[in-house]
Parts: sequence; structure tokens; C-alpha cells
Amino acid sequence: MTEKQKEHEIRTGCDRGLCRAAIGRQDRQLNTYDWLADVPGNADTTDLVEVQFKHTRKGYYHNVNNLPLKKGDIVAVEASPGHDIGVVTLTGRLVQLQVKKANLKSDDDIKRIYRMARQIDMDKYREAKAREHETMIESREIAKGLGLKMKIGDVEYQGDGQKAIFYYIADERVDFRQLIKDLAAAFHVRIEMKQIGARQEAGRIGGTGPCGRELCCATWMKNFVSVSTSAARFQDISLNPQKLAGMCAKLKCCLNYEVDDYIEHGRRLPNREMVLQTQDADYYVFKVDILAGLVTYSTDKRLAANLETITAERAKEVIEMNRRGEKPESLQPDDQPKEQKPSSDLLADGDIHRFDKAKKKKKKKPAAKEKEAAKASSQQPDQAKQPEQAKQPEQAKQPEQAKQQPKQQQPKQQEQSKQQPKQQEQSKQQPKQPKQPKPKQPKTPKAKEHAPKEP
Repeated sequence: MTEKQKEHEIRTGCDRGLCRAAIGRQDRQLNTYDWLADVPGNADTTDLVEVQFKHTRKGYYHNVNNLPLKKGDIVAVEASPGHDIGVVTLTGRLVQLQVKKANLKSDDDIKRIYRMARQIDMDKYREAKAREHETMIESREIAKGLGLKMKIGDVEYQGDGQKAIFYYIADERVDFRQLIKDLAAAFHVRIEMKQIGARQEAGRIGGTGPCGRELCCATWMKNFVSVSTSAARFQDISLNPQKLAGMCAKLKCCLNYEVDDYIEHGRRLPNREMVLQTQDADYYVFKVDILAGLVTYSTDKRLAANLETITAERAKEVIEMNRRGEKPESLQPDDQPKEQKPSSDLLADGDIHRFDKAKKKKKKKPAAKEKEAAKASSQQPDQAKQPEQAKQPEQAKQPEQAKQQPKQQQPKQQEQSKQQPKQQEQSKQQPKQPKQPKPKQPKTPKAKEHAPKEP
């Protein structure tokens, strides 16, 4: 790389800073952020190195050969018997703090690093790891055949395949001497049994907690402290077992994180059984905000009635006044005006005629105006056709009206024809008289078809 390229080189993401040195989050559990990684001479302060194996198993080793190790290197370390394969997770000054945290009492527990892992070492390591699942299934069947009340949760082979570690869970003491003999005869390796608890099993498996973060036992927690329901009581948490239990079906470890602060702040609050007396009524404790130091009182022991929220100091002042036989006018201090509570009626400030108001016409956008103009232009030829279409039904009505008129005149003619024979009979009965010319009947005028005048 030339000097010009070095000058204009741009680093982004994990190409720069601590992330470039593989110091940040990794795909392994119980990761430790090395915030001293970029300090000059940090790696030379100690030869201790932290090496991690499967899941949460870690070990500490001496770098006797002064190998240039960094986070993420795969190394071969000393084991009994043979050697094991692990990944370097921490170097420098922070390893000494981790050793103290692990409670390693003697230096004999700290072994040494042989070398960087070779290709032959990696091939043996992969072959051993490929047998772990089948070994776990067979070992469970063997334990079930012996009638042992235990659960084999995981199996871990050593890097060279000479030893296997069986992790099991049991509520009671288990005599697995016969089990070790059967396992050694079945797999032809050295057997080591390790008992773990429900929390340690959850840490080995990993997962996401109800808070949305990775489990604490899988990221940073190594030592597990017993958790009791008293921690939930100090923090005013409802004793719901479904909410208090974690992924391991035990009480959440995070209940102990803030319990000390809650206990300290709880000492500053007044006794919950004390009743505050005022000139108007007696007040009982309804709820308490421990960290904020606020107490809410109610005039009813069980219901929320006339709630008043005051500070713990003001509550103690009222208690002292009551002991002296004095009753204040209200729980609020005199110099502080009483806050007006918002009305519970949502329509109290509403206007009755709010629905009668005419809606404001929204301004039409220019695009909408163009669309309306296009519609108007398309409607003009349609409007021109409308008068023509209106004339056609009027012309069709004219002959119909003309046909109806002669139909009205026909019944009149039929009545006149019936009256003629009656007149003839009357004439026969009367004496004959000289014939007289018959009067001509008036001809009915024919209905002239004429079109009605157009309005």
C-alpha cells in the first residue's frame, strides 16, 4: 500500500477502534468488554490469559511462551490428560480481576498455554464435537436403565477426545458410581460428572428475557445468589409467580439488583399503619412511591376516595401534629395552594352546539380543480343532448292523448242508440199520424286530432 493510499484510507464499522481489535460483543457467552485494550502496554502487564470453551466454561492460563495473543485466537492449552482447544476471550490487566472473581486459591489451578491451534488439532476437535449429541442421548438411556433420578443436560468432549464432561441436574444426592463404569465402557473415554443448577443450565442454553435483553446468566453473571420473595415485597411488586419467574422457572436474579436501594429509601418513609387526622377526615395509606418519596392517602381504607399525594416529610409533620393533639386543615402544606383536580366528566367542558356548527369548506387543491374542469368539459355535450331527449317523450305522449279522446265519446253514442228503439215502440202505440219527415239526427262531430299546445 502506497503512502497516498494510507492517507486517504477510510475506516468504517468494525474496521476501527476497539471493535477492530475484537473487543466488542462476540458470539460467545459471558463476554467481557475490554475497555483497556487500546492502552499502550496493557498486554505486557501480566501473562495471564482467559480462555473460553463450550458455552460458559472458562479457564485461566499462563502464557509462558510469550505468544502474541489477542481476543479471538484459538489455542491449545494444558489439560489432564492431554490438551484442550479453546478461544482467547481476554488479555491484559482485566484478567487479574477475573481471576479474583473466580476464587482461584492457588497458582496450581492455573495451567499453561501450549501453542496456537494447528490444523491437526482442529481436525481432532471437530471429530470430538461431532460425537457430543449422540453421547448425550445414549447416556440418558443408560441413566434411565439404572433408575437414577437425574437429568443429563449436556456433554462436552475435550479437544483431543480423551475425556468427556457430563453435566447433570438432580434435586437429591445421586450415587452414580455404577453409571460412571457403564459410561466408560460404552464410550471408552475418561468420565467427569458435574452437577449444575437450573440457573446454570439456562445460562448454558442461553435465551432472551422478558426485558428484551439476553439472559444475565448467559452474558455476564457467574455467581448465583439465592433470591427470595422478600425482595419483591420491598419493591412493592405483586407476588405473581408467572411474572416473578425467569426462563429457568426460578425467581428472577434481577430482583436483587435494586433491592438495597429500595430498602434504604423505604426507611425514610412513615409507617404505613399510621392514620393521618385532619379537621375534615382521617386519611389512610393508599400507595407509596418509594424512590420518589411520595405517599398517597385516601379517606377510605380500601377504595380510592379523595386522594391526596404528599411527601414523606410532610406526612411525618402531620403525624407529629396529631401526637400533640393538633389537626391541620388539610394534608397539603399551608404555603402550597391546593391543585385543582381535573374533572372526571369528559363532556363537562364540552359545548352542546358543537355539532351544529357548519363545517368549514376545505380549500381545494390545484390538482382537484383541474380534475373538476375536466369533468365539466365532459358533461357539456351530455347537457346538450338532454333537451332533445326531453322532447322525444313529449311527442310520444301526443298521439296517446288523441286516442284517449275518441274512447271517451264512444259510450255517449252507445247510449243514444239504445234510446232510439224505445222511441219507436212508443210511436206504434199512439194513433197513426201523418208521416212527418224524420228529424235528422245531429251528427257527432268527429274528434279532430290536434296536438296540444306546448307549454
